[in-house]
Amino acid sequence: MEEISGDCKGYVHKIETFGLVDGPGVRSVVFLSGCRMRCKFCHNPDTWSEKGEERSAEDVFRQLYRYKPYWKNNGGITISGGEPLLQIKFVQALSGLAGSKGIHTAIDTAGQPFSYSAEWMADFKKLCDSADLFILDLKMMDSAGHRDLTGVDNTNILEMAKWLSDHGKRMWIRHVLVPGITDDENDLKRMYEFISTLKTVDRVEILPYHTLGVFKWQELGLEYPLKGVPAPDEEQIKKAERLLHICV
Repeated sequence: MEEISGDCKGYVHKIETFGLVDGPGVRSVVFLSGCRMRCKFCHNPDTWSEKGEERSAEDVFRQLYRYKPYWKNNGGITISGGEPLLQIKFVQALSGLAGSKGIHTAIDTAGQPFSYSAEWMADFKKLCDSADLFILDLKMMDSAGHRDLTGVDNTNILEMAKWLSDHGKRMWIRHVLVPGITDDENDLKRMYEFISTLKTVDRVEILPYHTLGVFKWQELGLEYPLKGVPAPDEEQIKKAERLLHICV
């Protein structure tokens, strides 16, 4: 087995020691800097910049490992962002260190950096050797709508989901429900049909849109693009759950 190097450095936005919504069980979550998507509903635009505190994988892992007693038997570490796969070598190193200790590791990603290039795929396959779960955000199925909402196409994101399924990697699928934008009935039906083709999806979740991160846009001097868009009500959430066949 190739030796895991903890010397690899990455840019860290912040670390949360106690999380309950970022994978199974109690988890410690490291948020990495950098994202190329510009989602109109993003509640963490402060993670878009690739600048952050530069730290080694070994240093970050040692900090996270201190919280192991809280994880018990079903928790672990989640590597999130921003978009963690923009720093895939660092994520690979951190996940490898966790895996060497038998720690459950989840990767929370929107999949945008996914590529079939030889170099990127080599790193991704190494990451898959140690990562236990991929928490994948699916924004929309319609490619034009996806580009308008996020600034990027979704073709390679869907390809990543297929690749993970074909290679036996466990997944959770998440969908942010924004009234009037990502709640289109036909698009949700298409999303269900797509998810139904994947063999390794353990869970599908609706994440209701909220405006708790609007102040971050203001602090960054950015105009919030969804002014006036309300959070979905209970009936809208239930309708989306029915369309995605989510049992709650």
